This record gives sequence, structure tokens and C-alpha cells, in this order.
Amino acid sequence: MTLELDVISIMDTGKQLRTETPWLRHIQDLSSRVWVLHNDILTAVPRKEQTVPVTVTLLPYQYPEALEKDRGDPMYVGLREPPCCLVCTKQGEQPVLQLKKGDILELYHQKEPVKPSLFYHTKSGTTSTFESAAFPGWFIAVCSKGSCPLFLTQELGKTHITDFEMTTVH
Repeated sequence: MTLELDVISIMDTGKQLRTETPWLRHIQDLSSRVWVLHNDILTAVPRKEQTVPVTVTLLPYQYPEALEKDRGDPMYVGLREPPCCLVCTKQGEQPVLQLKKGDILELYHQKEPVKPSLFYHTKSGTTSTFESAAFPGWFIAVCSKGSCPLFLTQELGKTHITDFEMTTVH
């Protein structure tokens, strides 16, 4: 392992991002609905005392120069348990968000970008958005009320919620 890979960069520095240790986060929307895994479906639910959010893993793509500039920090997004990755695929004409079993580190070690599993992370104040690299203009979203599975939308800030807060998991 090289020294360069041992350094963990902060997401907001604008420097090249390299880390072999996934960042661990809990994610919620501004209405305090947290991401949970329910029947193998990533879902946003209202936070309650017994609710255990899923631990999301984030790893930066090592070669951002191979991707579009000024779209955000390219990240692989997955879950710690069970180990899986978020993937954008197409069903008919519609991009869809799915979970695929596998280790996020396998994606991290690829020299070529695995675009279906890459998201451009953009931070604005305390909130973050995640735009699909495979389907530019499509963002991870949740419905505006109640519990619902995560999905992809092109409608930023309209009917669906695309801004999320992340909390570090220690």
C-alpha cells in the first residue's frame, strides 16, 4: 500500500480523493427520515427511538480526471451490512436505483470508472446530493412524506426530496 492511499482526504477540500477506508455515514432527509434496509430495499422512514439507520459506505473514485469536471466528487456508495453497492440501471426507458451484493472496495480498486455505481456527491451547506454518473441529471431521491424506497429523479427540489444530511458513524 502506498503512502498516497493511506491519506484520508476531506470531501470539501477539492483535492484528489484517496482512501482505502470507506467513510461510514448515517443519512437522513431534512424531515429526519433515515435510510434503513427493509426486505432488501433501501427505504427512508421517520426516525423513531427503535429505528436503526443503515450504515452507508462512501469511497471516492481514485481517478476523477477520467470523469466530467465540476459535477461533484465522484463516489461509490454502498452499505456496510449487508455488503452491497448502489447501482443505477435502466428498466425500459427509466433509470432505476438498485442494491447489488458486493464489496465497495472492489469498485474502488478498478482503474476504469464503474459508472452504474458512481455518484457525483455535491455538498451545499449541511446537505448533500447524489447524482448518477451513469445517468447525468438523475439524483437519489425519496418521496416527500411517509416511508418510501429510495429512487432516482430528475426533479430537483420539486415533488421529491434530493437533499440529505450525513452523520459520521464512529
